Amino acid sequence: MKQLNTSFTSLKSYCESQNFAGWDPYDGLNSKIFKALPFKHWDLARLAWIQGFKRSPINFRKLLMVPKQHNAKGIGLFLNGYCNLYKLAEQGITTFGSKEEILLRINELAELLLEMQNKDYSGACWGYNFDWQARRLFLFPAHTPTVVATSFCVTALLNAYEITKHQNYLDTALSAGNFVMNDLNRTEYKSGFLFSYSPFNGNNTVFNASLLGAKVLSQLYTYNNKEEYKTTASLAIKAAVEAQNEDGSWVYGMLPVQSWIDSFHTGYNLDAIQTYQDKTGDTQFKESIEKGFKYYMENFFLEDGTPKYYHDKTYPIDIHCPGQLFVNLSVNKKFEENEALAGKVFNWVTENMQDKKGYFYYQLKEGMSSKISYMRWSNAFMFNALSYYLLEQR
Repeated sequence: MKQLNTSFTSLKSYCESQNFAGWDPYDGLNSKIFKALPFKHWDLARLAWIQGFKRSPINFRKLLMVPKQHNAKGIGLFLNGYCNLYKLAEQGITTFGSKEEILLRINELAELLLEMQNKDYSGACWGYNFDWQARRLFLFPAHTPTVVATSFCVTALLNAYEITKHQNYLDTALSAGNFVMNDLNRTEYKSGFLFSYSPFNGNNTVFNASLLGAKVLSQLYTYNNKEEYKTTASLAIKAAVEAQNEDGSWVYGMLPVQSWIDSFHTGYNLDAIQTYQDKTGDTQFKESIEKGFKYYMENFFLEDGTPKYYHDKTYPIDIHCPGQLFVNLSVNKKFEENEALAGKVFNWVTENMQDKKGYFYYQLKEGMSSKISYMRWSNAFMFNALSYYLLEQR
């Protein structure tokens, strides 16, 4: 427990010192240098520029004038983490701040999240603070809303509402249901359909994104009792369950280039279906959850706690892989029976992927690893993940 407290305190101090702003693996197109070049209009150049930043173990962002910024999903993760810390403080555990101190931080981050919402759609929604070139298919302009970012923000605002009872947090979260229902495209698949990743056409084959849309609707259902939300969410989950492999695994998406099976997206799937079951009381997908969780635990973690990225190979080891484990053990109510493995994974990740300054590294590779501090991808994700671990340990 002492090591967990030390690790989290170090991370918390680092993130607060940066005011929760930072760089991102995919923020290369925010470079003021690149924006001044004619290549910015060429999709292949945009793709190469992003990948160069993402893959390089050396951080060129300061040199190429990429500013540190807030990211909506990152702020949502931090907000949710502070809500978990508030629950600890309610139990008299003030290691990470008093109730009053944490409440101030919750309101600060929630207000920032409200400011960052995209108001050009049917309801509240959030995207990323950078242009993103999706292969050569399409360009997502900065702040294009995605169901993934929106899902994390909705979860955080609902938890903030439960603590503060500020009506605008709930109202904003509830309005996100309109975004999911009205602005996301749907692709029929067997007995159900898949929600699209964003309102754009052509990004409608990703299972975890579709399930996160279902997660939003099931969370909101507990507040508005709209049967349409429950029914729609169940249809999205049916499609994903029918696409689940017999061994319990899921490929990332339906396209041939999306046929990999990885750790943290599998975790997202399990989180979403479990949340639906908990919020609606509908247990028809219980077998799928159990089968998927068994596969998840048996295929993505080595005996010594090393977190694997893919089911069939270990590297690159991404910080999302250990982080999502702590979330899933809590959400799926599987912490107690897997406490030993959780401890091994925690020890491994703090020994191998946490810097002495407190932040976490992005990825470890067999060759040169990327030890750059990324605020959304690494630090916000682990802040949220470790807050769940702290709750379970207490």
